[in-house]
Amino acid sequence: MHSKTIAELAAGLKKGDFSSEELTRSFLQRIQQFDPELNSFITVSEEHALTQAKAADAVIAKGNATALTGIPLAQKDIFCTNGIKTTCGSKMLDNFIAPYDSTVIRNFNQAGSVMMGKTNMDEFAMGSSNETSFYGGVKNPWDILTVPGGSSGGSAAAVAARLVPASTGTDTGGSIRQPAALCGITGLKPTYGRVSRYGMIAFASSLDQAGTFTQTAEDSALMLNVMAGFDEKDSTSVDKAVPDYTADLNKNLKGLKIGLPKEYFGEGLNADVAKVVEEAIAEYKKMGAEIIEISLPNSHLSVPAYYVIAPAECSSNLSRFDGVRFGYRCDDPKDLEDLYKRSRGEGFGDEVKRRIMIGAYALSAGYYDAYYLKAQKIRHLISDDFKQAFEKVDVIMGPTSPEVAFKAGEKSGDPVSMYLSDIYTIATNLAGLPGMSVPCGFSNNLPVGLQIIGNYFDESRLLNVAHQYQQTTDWHVRIPDAYK
Repeated sequence: MHSKTIAELAAGLKKGDFSSEELTRSFLQRIQQFDPELNSFITVSEEHALTQAKAADAVIAKGNATALTGIPLAQKDIFCTNGIKTTCGSKMLDNFIAPYDSTVIRNFNQAGSVMMGKTNMDEFAMGSSNETSFYGGVKNPWDILTVPGGSSGGSAAAVAARLVPASTGTDTGGSIRQPAALCGITGLKPTYGRVSRYGMIAFASSLDQAGTFTQTAEDSALMLNVMAGFDEKDSTSVDKAVPDYTADLNKNLKGLKIGLPKEYFGEGLNADVAKVVEEAIAEYKKMGAEIIEISLPNSHLSVPAYYVIAPAECSSNLSRFDGVRFGYRCDDPKDLEDLYKRSRGEGFGDEVKRRIMIGAYALSAGYYDAYYLKAQKIRHLISDDFKQAFEKVDVIMGPTSPEVAFKAGEKSGDPVSMYLSDIYTIATNLAGLPGMSVPCGFSNNLPVGLQIIGNYFDESRLLNVAHQYQQTTDWHVRIPDAYK
């Protein structure tokens, strides 16, 4: 059962081939068997999952099931979950039991899905390798000596090893698409504002967006049907009608205009990765798509702009973790200043401290105009580049990551090298656009991801483009040998 997609499992549940409880127990057994090595989960909520599964079986028996009723899913440990520990991968929140559900969790509960647990992640979503978690690094199922990508590495690894059929993640600068590419699965980051951020612990509020990890684009559409929508509790949520994302999956791609940014195929891209991506684009040509070279002239500025804006917002968002109201508190503080200093000093890891300090500096008097304001102006230029490109093309394609999964520890001592892992993904977050990564081949026996970027709120087209590719290739059904 573990190799089936959400769509296949939903059909099996409807026909009575198996119950949600049987399905849930099967995946719990796989988590128990394989996760001690992978470390993809922080919390496994076995009792909670079985309770939800039994409730789902009752709904299915009455004939009231939705597409996700009874389907086991994992949630990134950044979404507040009522009564269950929500840590954000940090010592700071190691003792935090959320008193409410985030909107994303609430939507999945209402759809009748089964939450298997909370997945490991880079601390406060800051990282590209899932090595900054207080709970230890996650291993890539394709090669346990390599990283799964980050920050949503636990969610990606769990789906790649088929410990769950699907999971959620968040993407601030590539944190869904990059781990999806490194783990050989399908990852979707929707348009900023398409999915509510209420109850999603904030890293950089103008960039964070929740999304999905699945085996297929069809499963991504089923997940997004549940997640998307306006939420009055989230001031960044966009009040726009939500289509049925499965409706256009089977449209043919004849006449589709695909833009290839020349900046994404130059220096810094591994030659083997480039070859695999070019072969994937050739497949689209066979399906009747038109390939057009485009330019995103300011894309080279996306990494420096992002690493001013994101730390600035994180330094503001993380100021609430002070040892007073909730979360970690140091022992026997001498006074209030000592409480603040030691609680934050002991509760945060090195990467989080690094970004808080960069952000505080960029926002400080005398430097705000030189750094933060300038970065926001560059962000506007990057957004304009995309707007001009979408006047000529329907989607933009290129590599998701400049290389395949790298060895654990290889970049830990070199933050700049680590930051460059997201060089092809960051610009879409700065512009607020939707993006996907789909598996398109292998290099050195490790997966390669093809990135597809769409126009604002054009997720239906993205999913259609990805689905049609997956009808003619089988990269998305490959499972690492150890987990078959």
